[in-house]
Amino acid sequence: MTRLISLISLCAVLVMFSACANPADNAPKAVVSEAASPAVSTAAKAPATQGTKLAFANESSTINFVGSKVTGIEEGSFKKFSGAIDLVDNKPEKSSVNVTIDLSSVEAKIGKLTEHLKSPDFFDVAKYPQATFASSEIKSGGEKGATHTVTGTLDLHGVKKTVTFPATINVAADAVSVASEFAINRKDFGIVYAGKADDLIRDEVVLKLSVKAPRP
Repeated sequence: MTRLISLISLCAVLVMFSACANPADNAPKAVVSEAASPAVSTAAKAPATQGTKLAFANESSTINFVGSKVTGIEEGSFKKFSGAIDLVDNKPEKSSVNVTIDLSSVEAKIGKLTEHLKSPDFFDVAKYPQATFASSEIKSGGEKGATHTVTGTLDLHGVKKTVTFPATINVAADAVSVASEFAINRKDFGIVYAGKADDLIRDEVVLKLSVKAPRP
């Protein structure tokens, strides 16, 4: 009996450890810095070459996220968003991407969390209904085998920051696809809700992006 109790206790500890693991530990970390002023950005960059606009939306693409707290993992997604890749000479390094996310479309796997995410504790969608991202540079090579590194301005929760993250970009005959997974610190964008004293929420959230922009 004593051996059985010990085995049960060991299993409970292992389950607890697994549930409490931080999903951001093994993800590449986004580099976040202050957004450059418009004057600096304009002076630093030559006028962009116009390419082919390839639109994408939630019908063919996904934006998912994984957060965690002391007791476990919380997963969710944004159900409404749209954007475009400006493809120049079929080369990602010459191209750019932008996306607009409807934050009120956030949906958590745990139903009751969905409304909490919309509240002022998190996204405060009544005050900040959208988030936007516009790239400023795409370079060859990236962390953990990614084909490229993307830099741009993320406007989230009323805060604008320059964000750099790895992505795998594939330019094919029928579409351009982008896949990326990285961790970002929510507190960099003023989302600071700590959670309950015995169930604290971790600062880092893993974003999982899968974009497919069909050619016309």
